[in-house]
Amino acid sequence: MRLSHEHMYARLLAGDATYNGRFFTGVRTTGIYCLPSCKARKPKPENVDFYPTCEAARQAGLRACRKCHPDDYARGADPVMEDIETVVSEIRRAPATFADVQAAVKRSGFGTTRFFELCRLHYHATPADLILRSRLDHTRESLATTTHKIADLAFAAGFESLSVFHDQFRRAHGLTPVAFRALVAPDAQSFRLELPEAYPAAHLLRSLGRDPWSLTERVVGSHYTLLTRITGHPVQLHLDGATDHVEVRWTRIDAPGETGRTSRGLGAGVHALVCGLLGLGQDSAAFCRLADKLGLRRLTARREGLRLVQTPSVFDGLLWAIIGQQINLPFAFQLRRRLFERAGHRVSSNHYLPPTPDDVARLEVSDLLPLKFSRPKASYVIDISRRIASGALILDDLAHQSASRVERTLLAVRGLGPWSVNYLMMRSLGFADCVPLGDTGVTSGLQSLLNLTDRPDVDATRRLMAVFSPYRSLATAHLWQLNQPHPT
Repeated sequence: MRLSHEHMYARLLAGDATYNGRFFTGVRTTGIYCLPSCKARKPKPENVDFYPTCEAARQAGLRACRKCHPDDYARGADPVMEDIETVVSEIRRAPATFADVQAAVKRSGFGTTRFFELCRLHYHATPADLILRSRLDHTRESLATTTHKIADLAFAAGFESLSVFHDQFRRAHGLTPVAFRALVAPDAQSFRLELPEAYPAAHLLRSLGRDPWSLTERVVGSHYTLLTRITGHPVQLHLDGATDHVEVRWTRIDAPGETGRTSRGLGAGVHALVCGLLGLGQDSAAFCRLADKLGLRRLTARREGLRLVQTPSVFDGLLWAIIGQQINLPFAFQLRRRLFERAGHRVSSNHYLPPTPDDVARLEVSDLLPLKFSRPKASYVIDISRRIASGALILDDLAHQSASRVERTLLAVRGLGPWSVNYLMMRSLGFADCVPLGDTGVTSGLQSLLNLTDRPDVDATRRLMAVFSPYRSLATAHLWQLNQPHPT
């Protein structure tokens, strides 16, 4: 589609990164060309020309912007992002070598302020958060795979005291290091997870049970069951909630209709999945402080501890992000159930294991059309599943990449747009600063929260949500709940 000068200038004013590469902005008064998303001061419209390529801009006598590096973007390179990814990779590989944030700043070669900005931009986290998470990940892995003393593991990861390690581990993982080591034993089949203070369990159960006819998960009272896979093994998961803790147990499903055998050696994977469902790694307290500072306490009232429920797997989130595009929620639930009946694995009369990418990849578009999938939606679901099955798209790699690289990777996939990608990043990969632009729940929530006459469009949503950075994913979760009745 040919873009008009007016449309491109509007995208420039909006700083719309989805138009990066579709055109380049040339400014006559400065002699510089930029990406549409460049953070530099916006030029007047009469001083702007637009170019289809960097080469065309250079032929007009312009030089590349040193702030947004359009040439690097055009050839698929981003040296600044790559520098930050290198530093973060080193932190994750050997966190004990970084005694504090200043050590990371020094290693990066950037100034302190710039380094913080880049960590927020590319990882949705502060340098201190990245270092702490890396230390916790190291000790968690070591607890699961070695018999070394807990104190030795804590100090080897860079913790300065055992008490600090125990406090941080329990806060992040809902149990003590000793309890975690016990749950990864080969004969483990249950554990008890502590909930943060004032955890809104009723909101959690409503989110988990939002499809009352789901084929893979059910909520009955305070009991939740889920059929899923842990490291490839079919498992039935049970959660029983209380005011301050959750009892977790699991059984392995060895064949359709057979759920009696105890699963062995899957405790670490079960624990990670449950922590994601509960959102234990999300800083809800910090978001509430930000909302209070903005004078928007109404946004968090009566659900101060709300977290964003993570999907059981990235593939599950990917299927939902495609199926849920531009249709109402009940119909999306219906399509999802029909897909699972067609490609999943029956466990009982009305319970199914979700399909794997290989299962969906074997389908044809003609298989899904009778299920009321549109032709484009059916094509997207099958094409992406085939990319995953063939190894062209490796979902496990996404969790270890920067948010910027994940976003670029997914936006290049046919069938995934900005809404789908941001939804997947916050619901399945745990990134903290995402906004599913165009989401009706977000726009109606903003309209109600801010007493707007009209629901905001995409550009207005982007501007209004900016104040919630770096917690826009949690802001999205609260906006989704704002106009909903408080669960009982």
